[in-house]
Amino acid sequence: MTGDTQAVPDAGQQLTIARDDIHRVYDMIRPYVRRTPVVQLDLPGPVTLKLEQLQCAGSFKARGAFTNLLLRDMPPAGVAAASGGNHGAAVAYAAHRLGIPARIFVPTVSSPAKIERIRQLADLVVTGDDYSGALEAAQQWIAASGAMSVPAFDGRETILGQGTLALELDDQAGPLDTVLVPVGGGGLIAGVASYFAGTVRVIGVEPDGAPTLARARAAGAPVDAPAGSIAVDALAPRRIGELVFPITRAYVEDVVLVSDDAIRGAQRTLWQTARIAAEPAATVGVAALLTGAYTPAPGERVAVVITGANMSPSQLDG
Repeated sequence: MTGDTQAVPDAGQQLTIARDDIHRVYDMIRPYVRRTPVVQLDLPGPVTLKLEQLQCAGSFKARGAFTNLLLRDMPPAGVAAASGGNHGAAVAYAAHRLGIPARIFVPTVSSPAKIERIRQLADLVVTGDDYSGALEAAQQWIAASGAMSVPAFDGRETILGQGTLALELDDQAGPLDTVLVPVGGGGLIAGVASYFAGTVRVIGVEPDGAPTLARARAAGAPVDAPAGSIAVDALAPRRIGELVFPITRAYVEDVVLVSDDAIRGAQRTLWQTARIAAEPAATVGVAALLTGAYTPAPGERVAVVITGANMSPSQLDG
């Protein structure tokens, strides 16, 4: 379960998000978010990168944060969120921009860069060894204060907001055959998959040390997974979202896993060949291409989402 305190649909129900819904949300949040660019690289073979690390607050999460804050009724206590870092930074940024009080809970494994970014914009609480510990503290604060929970991935508004990335990508680089999408709790891949709705092959990519969606697909339902990757502060919640999973089952063709070594190699490759600075979690799609975890067919039109860059510059190697 995530930090969303709203009711979850019964197991037989599926959250339906139509392309028109995503278009309407995009029109609403567009004054507050960036239309991030795309670039073409050879990795090997031509691939389009969606550079969402250039988004406000350093990641795609700003899309879902603004959607929540603009669509939902706001209590006097403002908002609260639990996060590995990027979601917290996005909620803090959106709340600051809109003049809304915010308290963000992050675990001790969050990167110093993400912690400092949040501290500049909102009340910050560092607690717990991982996301679940921060989430528990956030839920206690929400119950006591009446603040609005902003779910990191498992909420309709969050998924709607993340789906606007696919709308932009389709306009900038379409028609596409395949999009590789990093997976943590699954809000991004659920939004992307909802937008394309089977018209484009959507492939999830996860660290092999944090296989949340892979474990869920094997079990047929969200289940706990390990959280032991270099990308632990962004792609390692305990399990895939309850709302997210049925969407991925309907529209995500496959999930592939990549090692920490492959992730580090992809991060270095992006920096050394194109001076693209991306945090480890953001590079899993590139790692899948470089290692052959996903091998495009000849002529296949492939895009990869680069999700964030909230990190220390010292992580990049010359």
